[in-house]
Amino acid sequence: MLLVSWNVAGFRSCLKKGFAQFFERVNADVICLQESKITNEELEFRPVGYDIYINSAEKKGYAGTLVYTRIKPINVTYGMGIEKHDHEGRMITLEFADYYLINVYVPNSQRELLRLEYRMEWEDDFRTYVKKLEEKKPVIICGDLNVCHKEIDIANPKSNERSAGFTIEERNKFSQLLEEGYIDTYRYQNPDKVIYTWWSYFAHSRERNVGWRLDYFVISKKLLPKMQEAFIYNAILGSDHCPIGLELDEY
Repeated sequence: MLLVSWNVAGFRSCLKKGFAQFFERVNADVICLQESKITNEELEFRPVGYDIYINSAEKKGYAGTLVYTRIKPINVTYGMGIEKHDHEGRMITLEFADYYLINVYVPNSQRELLRLEYRMEWEDDFRTYVKKLEEKKPVIICGDLNVCHKEIDIANPKSNERSAGFTIEERNKFSQLLEEGYIDTYRYQNPDKVIYTWWSYFAHSRERNVGWRLDYFVISKKLLPKMQEAFIYNAILGSDHCPIGLELDEY
């Protein structure tokens, strides 16, 4: 079973840059998208054989999440059920027979860290939400988590110590999640590999591979025996992020 996640930085824009061809080629069972910036009424890409779930931000053309799945979920929920967090379309949770899958686009702390305090609240509430699900069955988290966990995950760690996405506060929150029983799948399989999932459009950063690893598949430790391979499709264009993937044994 193949799961894929991609921050498409605007779905309509990504469609014009080859998304449909990637979708067909990768042939995933579930594809989770972030920063979709689209409403259900505006969505034209509806491939046969897939159910579609979309969570749009109240602000038009902003944030949002989208899921294509050919595995029928038992239940689907939008957001985490906390009013202050659920206006930006940042989460879709699909319940399957043996696990929950959370597609999430974590808020950016923004320049000058104007939203860092809110980000810390989000992190604590999100972790509580995940642990509540875990009481019922294992959890898979995928998406743009907007954090580089370790220095290996960012091209210029020293100069970015107080940059949004690499503050010690954000990194510690991610560590806390992992310490509570979760696995960063790609880093688990590739402890020393330098690879990124996001590149600024500034100064030809992608061509020079000056990037950040912001996108993750994180799984409950209980799912570790089912994990086959974690992927980063860093040659795929269409967004300032690249897609990532996770292959699991089917139940």
